[in-house]
Amino acid sequence: MRDTSPFSASCISMGRRTEPTPLSLLPALQTQLWFASCDAEFQNALVTRSRLWHIKAGDYLFNQGDEKDSLCCVVAGALKLGSTDQTDGSLRLTLYVEPYSWFGEVSAIDGLPRSQDAVADVDSTVMVVTGHALMDWLDSNPRNWRDLARLACGKLRLVLTALEDAATLSTEQQLARRLLLSATNFGQSTQPTIKKRVRLPQDYLARMLGVSRQTINKLLRAMEREGVLALHYGEIEIVDFLGLLQRSGNLDGAQKYLNLPVAAPARAS
Repeated sequence: MRDTSPFSASCISMGRRTEPTPLSLLPALQTQLWFASCDAEFQNALVTRSRLWHIKAGDYLFNQGDEKDSLCCVVAGALKLGSTDQTDGSLRLTLYVEPYSWFGEVSAIDGLPRSQDAVADVDSTVMVVTGHALMDWLDSNPRNWRDLARLACGKLRLVLTALEDAATLSTEQQLARRLLLSATNFGQSTQPTIKKRVRLPQDYLARMLGVSRQTINKLLRAMEREGVLALHYGEIEIVDFLGLLQRSGNLDGAQKYLNLPVAAPARAS
């Protein structure tokens, strides 16, 4: 596969725009739980040692197998994370990351090649802390290794929950839970808000859950008839948050670490 990573020489020659990350971005980054929980010195270090990469829809930030170890955060737009099916070129979607989600920490920790592709779904801006800059800081401030480990552990918990969901929940419950997590930014927002509209096309949801698009459409239409959702082109509107919550299965265990609201939040975006 052609290397379309913005860190490659070929992409640098294409003149893709980058710029220093301004410290004025800190308040927005601090709306994400993990970043907000890091000490102020580490927060400032991540910002001042990073650059903003502006990538076009369809461009790869990195490819599966790349020898890259940068830590990344979506600042604007959205990226699809997954692996490419070599037979038809489709992306087996694992996560759909939006502002201000962090990713890339696994390769940053173990130094091994990327396990997934990261491709821009729309024109996007990504804050990139190179592995060299990150390791230089961690060598001098080893206490912050724990912060990086906490970020990775949060992803591990999501993976374990997804595996349990696949084994114990119906497809309808898995779908409702996936919409719930997307609407609440995977429970990683410092504010009890939900997005009224979730940008998750039906074929993306089908790839995430490993079922057909027809199955997803049937389940979404049923929830639309029940007044829980409203379907729009490329987007899903959450009409009844509590109704979606009730259809997502037992969240008691996940509630402790996903920071999900038990009732409809007072504010919505």
